Amino acid sequence: MDTTALKIIGVTLGYDGAPVVNNLSLALGPKELGCLLGPSGCGKSTLLRAIAGFQPLTSGEIWLDNQLLGSAHHSMPPESRGVGMVFQDVALFPHLTVSQNISFGLMRWAEVSRVKRIDELLALIGLSGLGNRYPHELSGGQQQRVALARAMAPKPNLLLLDEPFSGLDTELRGRLASEVRTILKADGICSLLVTHDQREAFDFADRIAVMHEGEIFQFDTPFNLYHEPTTPFVAHFVGPGEMVDATIYGARSVSSPLGILTNDQDLPFPQGTPVRLFLRPDDLIHDDASDYHATLVRKHFRGAHHLYEVQLNNGVVLGCFAPSHHNHEIGEEIGVRLDVEHLVVFPTI
Repeated sequence: MDTTALKIIGVTLGYDGAPVVNNLSLALGPKELGCLLGPSGCGKSTLLRAIAGFQPLTSGEIWLDNQLLGSAHHSMPPESRGVGMVFQDVALFPHLTVSQNISFGLMRWAEVSRVKRIDELLALIGLSGLGNRYPHELSGGQQQRVALARAMAPKPNLLLLDEPFSGLDTELRGRLASEVRTILKADGICSLLVTHDQREAFDFADRIAVMHEGEIFQFDTPFNLYHEPTTPFVAHFVGPGEMVDATIYGARSVSSPLGILTNDQDLPFPQGTPVRLFLRPDDLIHDDASDYHATLVRKHFRGAHHLYEVQLNNGVVLGCFAPSHHNHEIGEEIGVRLDVEHLVVFPTI
């Protein structure tokens, strides 16, 4: 039996004959939280609209719980799909209370069941006792949670979230993404978030589809995307880092500007092959006792640590983390060493 909740098979769609999403496939399991992560214009919001039923398909199919939602020749009406949606603009009804906003999609429910579901959701979003307040009496984060509860209220088979945190400040966005994850996991709703913010995606999703130019480059866990990216685009998009020239030295090792580095498994290149080694700031550690030295060219104070940009003898500039109390000055020469077990290596182009 197919246990997949959402299944997207070879979907192509666009505007005025120009494809925005090209032959894209994706699947989410029941209760799984997924994310479409990518830069503006990559097609992620267009795909979300197609799942909701607001955008026709050129080719391919979209299935939810073994029911065909849409294809090039069939489109189930949006209101019949069992799909909820949370938009960037919370769009709460200002003249209705919190409880009345949440109950908007429950008009056909029996009163006892409706009241029970409202109380259940208020507790779930941490707003018990605030059901009689109006939207203007809530903070931005509280309003977003009410919008989430309203979309969750009728227990949709799938919940779509279209950059719902983009209007909030950075710190609140990260915290709310994590809170929403907890809420959705508790309610057991399969969900798909659209965002261009890597931190938000990491806080929210079980698996993330990194999109670029209408295609998925990698669909994986946050850990694997960060530590085992399959393309240079994915490597750069999910976190800071730089490419350096290196050469395959052995089955599990490369020769780099910072010496011979050993991998935790065999590398898919023959000895002597020139490659590009991707290094993140957390791979390079400030160490005064190291034999390798670099010149500090820029620094960024991050509170608990500094992000240093250091220049190696060959001119390569890399990011490097240092404890906050190691406050070196620009132009100083400092010791650095690599602390990396899994090498991210790409072929030269």
